[in-house]
Amino acid sequence: MSRTALITGITGQDGSYLAEFLLQKGYAVHGMVRRSSTENFERISHLRSAVTLHQADLLDELSLIELMQQVRPDEIYNLAAMSFVPTSWTQPILTSEFTAIGVVRVLEAMRRVCPKARFYQASSSEMFGHVRETPQTEKTPFYPRSPYGVAKTFGHYITVNYRESYQLFAVSGILFNHESPRRGMEFVTRKVSDGVARIKLGLQQTLAMGNLDAKRDWGFAGDYVRAMWLMLQADKPDDYVIATGSTHTVRELCEVAFGHVGLDWQAHVTIDPRFIRPAEVELLLGDAGKARQALGWTPEVDFRGLVTMMVDADLARLRRDMQG
Repeated sequence: MSRTALITGITGQDGSYLAEFLLQKGYAVHGMVRRSSTENFERISHLRSAVTLHQADLLDELSLIELMQQVRPDEIYNLAAMSFVPTSWTQPILTSEFTAIGVVRVLEAMRRVCPKARFYQASSSEMFGHVRETPQTEKTPFYPRSPYGVAKTFGHYITVNYRESYQLFAVSGILFNHESPRRGMEFVTRKVSDGVARIKLGLQQTLAMGNLDAKRDWGFAGDYVRAMWLMLQADKPDDYVIATGSTHTVRELCEVAFGHVGLDWQAHVTIDPRFIRPAEVELLLGDAGKARQALGWTPEVDFRGLVTMMVDADLARLRRDMQG
């Protein structure tokens, strides 16, 4: 019997990879999209005929209840959020509404309509922020350093609270940075891969960057959505850190990306203070030992493989545009 999955944020990077993954597993996949004047279905355009989209909104509780009644999902993946950290400084209240209170609305709708469903909450390594210990595990205290991180921390704890208060199968994946060719242009990895491709093709000369010393634990989004699914297949609900366990600086990111196309990064990268965050998160490094042991999860794409995959995809896209 085929299972039914509901994905909020299906048009995002993770949503599109998760939809692909679940379709391959034989799921009926439903996605929640917001009503907006400009619809961006680019990341799921190749899946449009295979998934069913519904209009609803994390800001509107009634729309979520109606959505659950319509879909009757077996699994709910709450990936929708205001997900770009710098924007959370300029829109802190909207970030809180979507990324914090939005989680309660989804959980409350599930509790009322389909309490037997299994729920996945997208938690974030940004909750660790000003880290208390390295590497970070499920037991590391949170110290978020951005409105986004604070909102995600609320979403995380309210998920724990609903699990313990109402015996819901509700889990959180504390995902460290995960990237792909479908990453938004505003994120540093995609900014670099796109910039490198443009410089290689002669479309621009320089790439303006912020803090080159910031370190991140970067993995491939395709590997991380597999972890989300594994969490919902477990015997009991629990929270897991999902990470590669190795860390790289933005400088290394530039070195690998430029080196992949035979360029010297130092000849093209400039530093622009506008791109330095008000409160920087210095070192995020995750220990996914629990997920490896309990879920059998391991990442398949390494850092170099991820960066070169992204550069190649941007080169191919820009070449198509130039020929178009």
